[in-house]
Amino acid sequence: MSGLVLRLAGPLQSWGEHSVFTQRDTLRFPTRSGLIGLFASAEGVRRGQPLGDYDLLRFTVRIDRPGVRMMDFHTVGGGLPRGVPRPDGTQRPRDTATIVTRRQYLSDAAFTVAVEGPEDRIAGIAEALQRPCWQPYLGRRSCPPDQPLLLRAMAADPVNELRTRVPVARQLREHDAPEAEFVTDDSAQTAEEVTELADVPESFDRHDRRYRTRTVSIATQPLPQHLFVTGEKFWEDLVAYAKEER
Repeated sequence: MSGLVLRLAGPLQSWGEHSVFTQRDTLRFPTRSGLIGLFASAEGVRRGQPLGDYDLLRFTVRIDRPGVRMMDFHTVGGGLPRGVPRPDGTQRPRDTATIVTRRQYLSDAAFTVAVEGPEDRIAGIAEALQRPCWQPYLGRRSCPPDQPLLLRAMAADPVNELRTRVPVARQLREHDAPEAEFVTDDSAQTAEEVTELADVPESFDRHDRRYRTRTVSIATQPLPQHLFVTGEKFWEDLVAYAKEER
């Protein structure tokens, strides 16, 4: 087993778990379905194609900066011609034509993710992220990632990289402890929170989306204090870390 180290940051992110119709939620950390969607986009996997190649991947998410949850309102319809088409080809009446949707996003959040899996699978995903077929995105197509996205292509122990080496874009205040929350694929006894998420995709088909549940643990872990940097120092350290493998 080897792995990738990714940095997920950008103006907006959205990692929905039970979004339906006009209500689009986001969790406070990247979901398995969102990460697999990112990889599938980079690899050119079309909707409806099998997703079994991603089953052996294991994710560990470090929450570097939680960001701020925000709500965005979208409207559909109400233009010219006035109306919204129905599936049967007819139009909604004018007085009910405008549909309001509520979509949640994380603003200014940042995460570092360790991805473990079979070496050949990891190598294929790393190559796709460097030369993506379609634009990778952070949960929704309107949320492009900052660069660099891929920090390590073939890390021997990517989880240890998160714990000891990858810089954290956060300023510690006087009484802050040097620590971060970790989200892992298990039900660890030492976890502060254990929950079930319906975010294991079986199909991304538009007409037959299916998800299984998984158990995740959330626990706060200490980190070396020197990893917490901001401003130019953060970017210098991050670029230096990313270049080590090249």
